[in-house]
Amino acid sequence: MFPATSNELSGAPGPGAQAPGAGGDVATSRLRGVGRALRPVAAMAPFSLYSFLGLGVPILAVIYFAFHSEQGHLTLGNLRLITHGSYMLGFENSILLALITSIIPGILGLVLAYAIATSRSGFLKRLVATASGVLANFGGINLTFMFIATLGSTGILTGWLSAIHLNPWNFGFNLYTFYGVVIVYMYFQVPLMVLVITPALGGLRPSWREAAENMGASSWRYWRHVGIPVLMPSVLGGMLLLFGSGFAAYATAETLTAGTVTLAPIQIGSLLAGNQLAGQENVGYAVGLGMFMVLALTMILYGLVRRRASKWLR
Repeated sequence: MFPATSNELSGAPGPGAQAPGAGGDVATSRLRGVGRALRPVAAMAPFSLYSFLGLGVPILAVIYFAFHSEQGHLTLGNLRLITHGSYMLGFENSILLALITSIIPGILGLVLAYAIATSRSGFLKRLVATASGVLANFGGINLTFMFIATLGSTGILTGWLSAIHLNPWNFGFNLYTFYGVVIVYMYFQVPLMVLVITPALGGLRPSWREAAENMGASSWRYWRHVGIPVLMPSVLGGMLLLFGSGFAAYATAETLTAGTVTLAPIQIGSLLAGNQLAGQENVGYAVGLGMFMVLALTMILYGLVRRRASKWLR
């Protein structure tokens, strides 16, 4: 028999013993840690489900039907077909339209946003911000009707210009052509650029200009070495967003031209509705897949330039 230790005599747990209830405390702590880790996942679950149903399922359906014939056989014929003839022309016109309506409105929107950002009128800033938010989402049939009523062959503005012998239709202007679509798209592309580039203009700190002036730099040297390099990623990112918006827009061009201008989105609508040839719905899905690839590349480039621009907005 060994003599009893002081711990045994006092009833205290030994060095290797576990205090009563300690196992339950550890389990509770672990459960709390798991709950904290799953909380963000649970919060994102509704949005993730909504995104999957609204975007994921349609994308999977487009990919599936693009690689299948009308009889359900696996084929590459749909993809080969859209790389020739009118389908390729539709892609070329859509890309050209997106380029024009991203570069010109991008520059105009940048100038307008800078003029507003440097203004001392708080009311003007709020007014332009509110108007840009509304006009950037104003498109489709309503916008088409507004332009037809204004600049159509019998529009109000056309009538006023005719009274002073400056009717644009007499000089070759036609609202219902490719460049008519360009003019209409600028109506919502310029405000969209204002919304996108305004936060980047706020990232130009006044201390940078003051430091440049203290070192003897002129306004041109400041913009060349500081302002333009800082803003360029944000400007390019904004133009990429405008490119995606102009490339994928459908309702405005369709209602304005009634399908007479060959654009990829209009071709998709015609093919799925059977307005051109019956039984060519899967070709429409192939055109949609081609558009998705162009937009995916645009979003990848946008992510890259935004990553570079974000460090100036911190």
